[in-house]
Amino acid sequence: MVSVKYVPSDLLINYVSEKLKNEKKIAEPDWSKYVKTGISREKSPVNRDWIYVRAAAMLRKLYINGNLGISRMSSEYGGKVDRGSKRYHASQGSRSIVRYLFHELEKAGYVQKTPKGRSLSPEGMSLLDNASKDIIKQLAEKDPAFQKFI
Repeated sequence: MVSVKYVPSDLLINYVSEKLKNEKKIAEPDWSKYVKTGISREKSPVNRDWIYVRAAAMLRKLYINGNLGISRMSSEYGGKVDRGSKRYHASQGSRSIVRYLFHELEKAGYVQKTPKGRSLSPEGMSLLDNASKDIIKQLAEKDPAFQKFI
């Protein structure tokens, strides 16, 4: 069986984000066009479908790391704040975006709430496992070195 850990992350995130966008289980909010993704960012994202990409990346992080809460997940998307000549300080990403996406992924059935945070549901696991299997098959057609993962 192919694990998410063996698949290149950029290919997996793009594949799953397209799948989430086509399923229309996640509603794109009105504010997504104008919002920054954290205090460490200067502008809003250039990609119009960034909300689906972030949701796919969050699913991948939950698969790899296990249980994650809102604060821990937002720190995964943080960065450093430009404070001029002052010392560097790390900042978290937007917790409201993480909270919104957790709620949407829970409604879609991909994430479930646990006492230690959020974790992937069996549907979320199968979504990522099937996506990784499809990607490995596509890579194996182009490069025979990926045949060992099938």
